[in-house]
Amino acid sequence: MSEMNFDRMVGQMTPAMYESFKQAIQLRKWPDGRRLTGEQTELCLEAVIKYEQIHDVPADQRVGYLERNECSSGDPATSEEAAVKWIN
Repeated sequence: MSEMNFDRMVGQMTPAMYESFKQAIQLRKWPDGRRLTGEQTELCLEAVIKYEQIHDVPADQRVGYLERNECSSGDPATSEEAAVKWIN
C-alpha cells in the first residue's frame, strides 16, 4: 500500500474502526476470531498510532502509554528508578 493511500485510509477511519483495530492488536485476532498475521498486526499498529496523532488522542490514552510516577518525596524519579524492567 502506498503511503498516500495509507494516509487517506487512516484519515477516513471512524472511532469504531480505531477501537476495533486496538482490540485486534491486543487480542491478536480479528473480531470474527481469525488470527492476525505479523504483517496485519504491524499495519494495524501503524494505523492506530497515525490515527492517534491525527485526532490528537491524549497521551495517556494512546497505545503504548506508560505512566511515569514521581517518587514519594514528590521529586521526579531518576532515570534509573523510572526505567521499565521487563520480566519474563
